[in-house]
Amino acid sequence: MLGRNVPDVTLKTRVRDESLGGDNPFRWQDVNTGELFAGKRSVVFSLPGAFTPTCSNEQCPAFERYYDDFKELGVDEVYCISVNDAFVMYQWSKNLGLEKVKMLPDGSGDFTRRMGMLINKDHLGFGDRSWRYAMVVEDGEIVAWFEEPGINDDGTDEDPYVESTPENALNWLRENRGEGRAAA
Repeated sequence: MLGRNVPDVTLKTRVRDESLGGDNPFRWQDVNTGELFAGKRSVVFSLPGAFTPTCSNEQCPAFERYYDDFKELGVDEVYCISVNDAFVMYQWSKNLGLEKVKMLPDGSGDFTRRMGMLINKDHLGFGDRSWRYAMVVEDGEIVAWFEEPGINDDGTDEDPYVESTPENALNWLRENRGEGRAAA
């Protein structure tokens, strides 16, 4: 993954637009990932699904908690991407009380598929989802990669969460402060 550019796909998002009025003042907005990650340093983490135990109790809250530490190390944005639609990602973010981490809905799994991280979670009734990983992206290029071991389609894992933690990304950023494109 190191040295590759993130996939350039369009994500279908919803944004608040008060001019619409009513109980649901949101409109559709396409977000192009090539443009989203261009010209800045981002931390991106991906996970199997909204409202699931490890994702909700550990991973998302931890990245939110460490957001200011990421900012101090020159990170412009922290994004969570999941193979869930915009409605689910919005409600999940609201449920978690996230204020800093930005949610990216990969409802069709296009980004995740192009990352090579789309796995089958039929054994849980989830369908296709993302394997858990995190990365540091500089101007669209993956410069650090943290993937959970044992990627598989048959559920033979215990849903590992050791490599893709915010602490690992922070440690990499501290060790590579100012060096840019260093390998993980």
